[in-house]
Amino acid sequence: MKLFQKIFRNGCWRRMLTLLPLWLTAVGVQAQLSDTTLVHELEEVSFSGKRLKSEVVPYQRMDSAVLQNLSGLSVADAIRHFSGVQVKDYGGVGGVKTINVRCMGTEQMGVFYDGIQLGNAQNGQIDLGRFSLDNLEAIELYNGQKASDLQSAKDYGAAGTVYLETRMPRFRKGRPDQLELKFMMGSFGLANPILNYNHRFDSSLVLQSSAEYQYAHGRYRFRYRKLNADGSAAYDTTAVRENADIQAVRTELALFGNSSGQTWKLRLYNYYSDRGLPGYVARNLYSHSQRQWDDNFFVQGSYKRHFWDDRIGLLANAKYAFDYTHYLNPDTTLMYVDNRYRQHEAYLSAAGSVRIRSWWSVSVSADFQYNALDADLQAFAYPQRCTELVAVATKFKHPNVQFQASVLGTFVQDQVRNGMQMKPYQVLTPAAFLSVRPWRSVLFDVRAFYKRIFRMPTFNDLYYTDIGNARLEPEFANQYDAGLTYRLLRPGQVFSSFGVQADAYHNEVTDKIVALPSSNAFRWQMKNYGRVHINGVDASADVGLEWCRHWALGLRLVYAWQRAMDLSYDRDSPYYGGQLPYLPWHSGSVTGNLSYRQWALNYSFIYTGSRYASSANIPVNYVPAWYTHDLSFSYTHSFNNWKFKGTFQVNNLFNQQYEVVVGYPMPGINFRLIISALMN
Repeated sequence: MKLFQKIFRNGCWRRMLTLLPLWLTAVGVQAQLSDTTLVHELEEVSFSGKRLKSEVVPYQRMDSAVLQNLSGLSVADAIRHFSGVQVKDYGGVGGVKTINVRCMGTEQMGVFYDGIQLGNAQNGQIDLGRFSLDNLEAIELYNGQKASDLQSAKDYGAAGTVYLETRMPRFRKGRPDQLELKFMMGSFGLANPILNYNHRFDSSLVLQSSAEYQYAHGRYRFRYRKLNADGSAAYDTTAVRENADIQAVRTELALFGNSSGQTWKLRLYNYYSDRGLPGYVARNLYSHSQRQWDDNFFVQGSYKRHFWDDRIGLLANAKYAFDYTHYLNPDTTLMYVDNRYRQHEAYLSAAGSVRIRSWWSVSVSADFQYNALDADLQAFAYPQRCTELVAVATKFKHPNVQFQASVLGTFVQDQVRNGMQMKPYQVLTPAAFLSVRPWRSVLFDVRAFYKRIFRMPTFNDLYYTDIGNARLEPEFANQYDAGLTYRLLRPGQVFSSFGVQADAYHNEVTDKIVALPSSNAFRWQMKNYGRVHINGVDASADVGLEWCRHWALGLRLVYAWQRAMDLSYDRDSPYYGGQLPYLPWHSGSVTGNLSYRQWALNYSFIYTGSRYASSANIPVNYVPAWYTHDLSFSYTHSFNNWKFKGTFQVNNLFNQQYEVVVGYPMPGINFRLIISALMN
C-alpha cells in the first residue's frame, strides 16, 4: 500500500492514465480471443552454436551447450567472450561484475531477464555475478537494439542489450517430472550445490523451480609490485587477499503456459548475499573490513498472444522489484558507515504489432515505470522517478532487404523531499537499421544502422549525499555502425560450418557520465566528460569440423579494437583526446571445443590490452595488458533414466598475476570440480 501511496502522491497516476487506453485495449482483446478448447503440447526447442538467425542488427549468441563448456560461474564470466565487451571485475567469487560494450558505459546497457529489463535506479549497475549460468538457455548480445516485431518500449532505449533467456524444461514422453542435482567445489573454499526441479502438470502448463547456495572464503595469494620511473622495483611483495568471502542463496520459481497461440510466463526471483568487500590494495594496505548485504527480489509476468494467422500480436509485461542493500564500514580510522538502502520499482508495459502486408509490419509499445529510493543517510533526498516510454516502429522485410525504423519518446519526472524543483525531460530519439543480402543463395549480409540514445543520470549521480550533483546533465549519444556477416553451412561434411562477422562503428557522446571506483568499493566518483568520440571494430569468426562420426571440433576467434577519445579538454591540453579510463585499444578471445563420444576438452583464452586508469594518459596511470588461459575436461554417462556429467576445470592455467581494475588483484591459478546428475 505504501508503494501505491507514493505513486499517487507523486502525481504519477496522471501519466499512467495517459497510457491506460493502450493497456486496456491489449488486455481486452486478449481476453476476448482466449480459447481454452485447444491445447498444444510444449515443443522442444534446441539451439546450437551454429544456429542461423537473420538479424538486421549486429548480434552475438551463446546457447546452453556453449555456456556449459565455458569455465565460468556466472553470466559475467561467459559474456566476456563476446566481441567488444569489457567486464569490470573486482576479484574473487563474490566480487561485483559489470559490463561495458563499445565504450558506452554500464548504464547504457539494458539487461533483460526473460524479456523484462533488470533495473537499478540507484546506480545503474547490474551485477551480472548474481545470475547463474546453470539456469540459462542462451545469452544474446545486441548492438543498437533487438529488431523484434513485438517488444516493449524499453527494448528501444539502450545503446546495447543483453538478453538472458532461462531454460525451458524438456521432458521425456510420459514423464512429468525432471530433477537435476549439481555440486561444484573448488579453490578459495568454493562450495556450490544447485537443485533444479521441473514438473509438467499437463501439455500446456509447466512448473520450474531452482535453488542454489554459494559459499567461498575467497582467500587467495597475489603478488603486488610497483615500479619506479626508471623501471626498478619500488616494492615487491606477496600477500593474501582477505575479506573476499561470500555466502549467497538464489531461489527461483516459474510457471510457463502455452496454448492456442498464446504464451505466458510468471517468475519469482530472490537473491540474498552476505559478502566482504576486499577493497583497494596499496603499499602496506592489504586488508579491509567493509561488508555488504544484498537482498534482491522481483516478481514478473509476461503474456503474448498472436491471432489472425499471426497478423496481429499483443504483448503485456508487469513487474515489481524490491532491492535492499546494507553497507557497513566498521573502520573508524577512515569513517564509520552503517547505511541501508531500499529500492522499489513498479513496471507495466503493453505492445501491439500489425502485419499489414507479408513484407510490412507496424508496432507500438508503451511502458510506465516508477522508482523510489530510501536510505538512512543524513540530508538524503529520497528521490522518486516516473518514467513513461512510447515507441513506434515499422519493419520492412524482403527476401533480400530488411529495414527497421523506430522513434522512442522518453518522459521523465523526478521528485525529491528537500523541496528542490527538478527539471522534467521530454525527449524523442530515432533509430534506423538496414540489412541487404545481395544473393539469396549465399548467406552474406551487409548492414548499417543509426541510433540516438538518451540516458538520465542515476539517483546516485544526482542525489548521493556529498557526491551527487543535482545539476548533472543527461547523456546523449549518436551511434553509427556498418558491418557484414557471412556464413557457410555444410551439414554432414568434415568442414561443416564457417562464419565471420565484422562491424565498424562510430559513437559520439555528449555529457558522458562515467563511474570511476574510489578507494571505497561501494562508493563511486561520477564525472561528466562533456564530449567523447568512440571509433572501433568488432570481428569474430567461427569454424566447425566433424569427422569419423564421433569427432567434432569447434573454434571461435574474437577481436575488438576501440579508440575512445575524451575531447572535453582544450585542444592544447595534454589530456585532449586521451583514451577513456579502463578501455583497452585491443582485446580478444579464443575458445575451442573438441569432443569425442562422451568426452570433451574445452579451452579458452582471453586477452585485454594495455589501458589507462584515467583519461590523463600519463605513465603513472598506465595499466598493463593481461591474459588468461582456461582448460576443462568433461565426461558424460547415461544410466537408466539418469544422465551423469563430471567436469574438471583449471582456470588461469599459467598463474597470470593481473588486475582488471587497478588495486584489485585477481586470482592466480585455481581449480573447480563439477558433478551433475539429471533424472528425466
